[in-house]
Amino acid sequence: MAVRKDAGAARSRSLTADDWATEALLVLGERGLSGVAVEPIAARLGATKGSFYWHFPNRDALVEAALARWEQLTETIITAMDAEPDPRLRLRRLFQHVVVGASSSGVETTLLGNAEDPRVAPVLRRVTARRMAYVTSVFAAVGFAEREARQRAVLAYTAYLGHVQLAHVAPDELTGPAAAADYFDLVVDGLLR
Repeated sequence: MAVRKDAGAARSRSLTADDWATEALLVLGERGLSGVAVEPIAARLGATKGSFYWHFPNRDALVEAALARWEQLTETIITAMDAEPDPRLRLRRLFQHVVVGASSSGVETTLLGNAEDPRVAPVLRRVTARRMAYVTSVFAAVGFAEREARQRAVLAYTAYLGHVQLAHVAPDELTGPAAAADYFDLVVDGLLR
């Protein structure tokens, strides 16, 4: 997911709007949507509220920037996965990468829990549609017909969301075999049958 910037480094240079958005996204995953507040984020960044107001007119604009940052991360992941020419291996790497990342960040569950929020809803719909289209294209590249590729993408996405939710509400259930790389192989092998 997003990489945390060192607060000391932030003090020694001017912060960008992306620095604020990235930190707000981290806070969103840690504390929820209501936890995205200017003063605590400024403290985390070693900045002042003045720095915030240089880039954003208000908190809602920061929330929207964090959501845009999350949406951009989907494109970053897709670009990275497309570097793998073998679609079967691409699917394995994608599943493992996104499940581990989403399970550890908390952003996905926070956004799903706020799906009715007018700021979150359109971004969540766009990201879900983009992810579904991409996963469908990977299954199609494996050799599945369009309809079956779409069905498998739906199954893969629901497995992903279920894993993320379980990691959020009952992480102890994911110890042992469910936490191992064998688990990811089991899921992907089932999807590719």
